[in-house]
Amino acid sequence: MTTTLIKGGTVVSATGRGEADVLIDGETIAAVLAPGSQLLGTDVAASVDTVIDATGRYVIPGGIDAHTHMELPFGGTNASDTFETGTRAAAWGGTTSIIDFAVQRYGERVQDGLAAWHEKAAGNCAIDYGFHQIVGGVDEDSLAAMRGLLDEGVSSFKLFMAYPGVFYSDDAQVLKAMQVSAETGLLTMMHAENGPAIDVLAAQLADAGKKAPYYHGIARAWQMEEEATHRAIMLANLTGAPLYTVHVSAKQAVDQIAWARDQGWNVFGETCPQYLYLSLEEQLGAFSEEWGQFEGAKWVCSTPLRSQKEGHQHHMWQALRTNDIQMVSTDHCPFCMKGQKELGLDDFRAIPNGIGSVEHRMDLMYQGVVTGKITLERWVELTSTTPARMFGLYGRKGVIQPGADGDVVVYDPNGHTTISAASHHMNMDHSAWEGFEIDGHVDTVISRGKVVVDGGQYLGAKGDGRFLKRGLSQYLI
Repeated sequence: MTTTLIKGGTVVSATGRGEADVLIDGETIAAVLAPGSQLLGTDVAASVDTVIDATGRYVIPGGIDAHTHMELPFGGTNASDTFETGTRAAAWGGTTSIIDFAVQRYGERVQDGLAAWHEKAAGNCAIDYGFHQIVGGVDEDSLAAMRGLLDEGVSSFKLFMAYPGVFYSDDAQVLKAMQVSAETGLLTMMHAENGPAIDVLAAQLADAGKKAPYYHGIARAWQMEEEATHRAIMLANLTGAPLYTVHVSAKQAVDQIAWARDQGWNVFGETCPQYLYLSLEEQLGAFSEEWGQFEGAKWVCSTPLRSQKEGHQHHMWQALRTNDIQMVSTDHCPFCMKGQKELGLDDFRAIPNGIGSVEHRMDLMYQGVVTGKITLERWVELTSTTPARMFGLYGRKGVIQPGADGDVVVYDPNGHTTISAASHHMNMDHSAWEGFEIDGHVDTVISRGKVVVDGGQYLGAKGDGRFLKRGLSQYLI
């Protein structure tokens, strides 16, 4: 087995930082040593296969993006990143594990949906991967199948209060699924928007000739997110189900989650980089010579980007500091402008919903450290440690300690990264983050002991990643 010593760096965890050397033996971390320690001999560096000098840099656990949608069929097309291209891009950005979503729709079997996603991912991933299960058709068959998910290493499922006719569950279906959640310990994940009301508003806007991408954000008003978030919380409380609200974007929805947590309930929330940095006015309302008002389609996602004037972005950073929101994922669901987003050229309702960010999450969140919005330790907690705990991976993932998988990132705080479609590795013809400047750089990425990115080169291979069988959430009260 290959041995690797990462020496001279500052090891950062969710609880502190300190100078230490990290020894990886094969696929797992064997030791975390004080500088100069002779515990394993007088010259450890001379006895290993590879030495990585991390002097002046941070050594952190590999990132875990717990919300991605590789190859997702949506809006008459498929997300443009495959498991091969998307996980390779993730590795470039310091993410060493993803949790994607297997899909079951109306009239389909949960087992068949999970099997289909295994087939898409197996042998194609550059990094380790797990699955949540989307339950898009809640009926007696799917409820029975949900009880067997944990045996398959899937400990969470997702429901939608949005997208009637596609994934939508009404309140009765949500209630029944949450009852299974309470019985089994499976974590209920919720897309919390009032879908039927949104569809009415969207149709009214379109009938009035308001069909540009900007109106996607107007139709999906913050009241629709706040109301659905509250409704999901109350149903979860009634049933005793743990609840995790995905891609929270409205400050009013955050307040609902904070209120529930103040009661001591098992209610959690995730946000995404787009809701921290981007806005209704600047992005959804953007104009370009190439696309005109349709430029905003690059940023059409759901939940939508919120108004800068209303202060949602500031409130979201604050929620990350106070732990009212526990973690940051990407909701990575990329579509190209040409041939995909342009399906909605004449009507925002037909624009495939999604933004590509899996490569940039670690950098974008580190910039929050640079600007004083979060601490260095909180950066690690939000992007690695809490995702591992929330989704039953902690101990193997999310921490640098003996016995954990050798998933390690060497990050240079004195480096620099310019984000651009010309240099990113995601399968997209544009970047939602074009021109963003990051005062830091992912230098080296190690996945289960193998160096997969180093010195500006990709050293990994298709099939390096393995399926992660997950246990129950380790974050519950």
